[in-house]
Amino acid sequence: MFLFVGLGNPGPRYALTRHNVGFLFIDQMAKLGLRKTVQKRLYEAHLLEGEEKVYIAKPLTFMNLSGVAVRLLMKDLNFEKKDTLVLVYDDVWIPLGRMRIRESGSDGGHNGLKSVISEIGTQSFPRIRIGVGPLPENGDMVDYVLGKFSDDEYQKVSKVIGLAVSAAKELISGDIRKVMTAYNGTEVD
Repeated sequence: MFLFVGLGNPGPRYALTRHNVGFLFIDQMAKLGLRKTVQKRLYEAHLLEGEEKVYIAKPLTFMNLSGVAVRLLMKDLNFEKKDTLVLVYDDVWIPLGRMRIRESGSDGGHNGLKSVISEIGTQSFPRIRIGVGPLPENGDMVDYVLGKFSDDEYQKVSKVIGLAVSAAKELISGDIRKVMTAYNGTEVD
């Protein structure tokens, strides 16, 4: 089983902000990567179920409480050690137009990721980090990540999200290290 969770904030106010690239990924995955068979609001998340035990979800909690929704989803889906959770989220330390896939790691200062790690008790899960950086010099982190993309930035991040969906499809049927080799370092223009 695969559970892809895109991190973001619910509501129209946050729809096209940098912090919501995880939600944008889930939207693209739903359109291009899965045939919807079931859509339901489960606990604190929207969940779509695809073929071959692939699930995609958007937490309805705000970013800093994402872990609550992820923990409840994993419990409801009877998640086992052989199953794979993949988080998709924004990263200000990666330039806009790039993404990075990792097998595991720390929260890197990302509060949504910190919440998930705290709630599920491990940092050993793959993640797809989508670049929204760099943070402007002397810029405020909260204002920056809650800021909306310019038209040019949105076009660029949309292309990266398309790559992330392709990488996710390959993750489902392949080896994460091969996927990392194929996609890490790729840059869109």
